[in-house]
Amino acid sequence: MGLLDILLGRTKPVVADLDRLFALPSAAVTLEAAAGFTPTGRGAVCFATVEGAAFEQSHREVQALLDADTDRDGPPVELRQDDYGYSWLVSRRAPDQLSALVNDLHAVNSQMEVNGFGPQLLCSLAGFEDPSDRRLALVYLYKRGTFYPFAPLPDGTQRRDNALELQVRAALSGDLRIEQDLSRWFPVWGAPGL
Repeated sequence: MGLLDILLGRTKPVVADLDRLFALPSAAVTLEAAAGFTPTGRGAVCFATVEGAAFEQSHREVQALLDADTDRDGPPVELRQDDYGYSWLVSRRAPDQLSALVNDLHAVNSQMEVNGFGPQLLCSLAGFEDPSDRRLALVYLYKRGTFYPFAPLPDGTQRRDNALELQVRAALSGDLRIEQDLSRWFPVWGAPGL
């Protein structure tokens, strides 16, 4: 960044570092010790849907890549759309296979990026739950290169457990690069994979 950029208040966008996803398994150990949450084995990558044959081909390639995994026990990877029109590629693994789930999320992001659809990538998430059936997602913001916790209240309303989110932020600050701007902790209501 040059002097003119500093004087005009311009900043360079943060470059996504997909390798940060690989910190999730060690963060999961910390999360279990600090708050009792364990992986669900579910995760998803969210991206803005684009019309066109090239984007459809990229979807098919990513899905075929992940479905070809012979170690996958359970349903294949599925493509879903949420109520807001965003696409989610959902992966399911056994709860003790968080590393394999992270590999899936990384592969989806990488393949979309390689095919020129990096700007459409929005976030990735990995789901967690505690013994009292509270749900939590660790959300990776692709364009910011940071994580944040998302904890919907279990009562079915679109309200968040802010105290739990802040507790998780404090617990994982040494394991993950946590998004400091709380206004970027977007709710992902009804996200597949949560």
